[in-house]
Amino acid sequence: MVFFFFRNRGCTWLPENRVKNTFLGRVLVVSEDNQRIFEEHHLSDSLVESFLDDGSISFGSSKKQGNPKVYKIEKEVNGKNVVLWFSMPENAFIAEVVWPKGSIQQFKNTASGLGRMIHFPNVDNYVFLKDNSTMNEQMKKFGIKDELHVQFLMEKAGLIDFSKSRLNAEPLPEQFVLLPRQNGDTLKARTTWFKEHIEFYQFEENQPE
Repeated sequence: MVFFFFRNRGCTWLPENRVKNTFLGRVLVVSEDNQRIFEEHHLSDSLVESFLDDGSISFGSSKKQGNPKVYKIEKEVNGKNVVLWFSMPENAFIAEVVWPKGSIQQFKNTASGLGRMIHFPNVDNYVFLKDNSTMNEQMKKFGIKDELHVQFLMEKAGLIDFSKSRLNAEPLPEQFVLLPRQNGDTLKARTTWFKEHIEFYQFEENQPE
């Protein structure tokens, strides 16, 4: 009855759904190179995200050990079977979606260029601003109102700078976030994943050209 009414997605104890829900609780990112490939194959953001709804995980062909873990997910699109890889660096808030290339066991996350954010955790507030004097001064200087203001900027046009992110840093990975604003400047921020929130602990600024 559970399978009939919930079509398998409601069964959070199943391994496939646990993996999918973990990805859906992160920020999905697509690199510039993969964005071009997705566009060539007419894969919109919503279609890519739908792989986590009704796609099928091939556990036998996935990289389930090491860092990052990478899962092969298949879905029929316009009568054709399409495969994407979903990569999750350990203890990071980002998960990267890529077009398969080479060996999944040898996969490494993108280390250069920018990544566009296409999906965000489905919670009211997932941003946390570190509360100290330095951050308070930066918020005042850059006109940052509160967590929801930062969250709005992320969802509108947020980017990940792969070259400045340190996904293997200890004790927690660091993700370098770019937040374009209406006045033409871009806020740059160092962030980590802390207690199910994206913690912003340092801001920088690029002036308009």
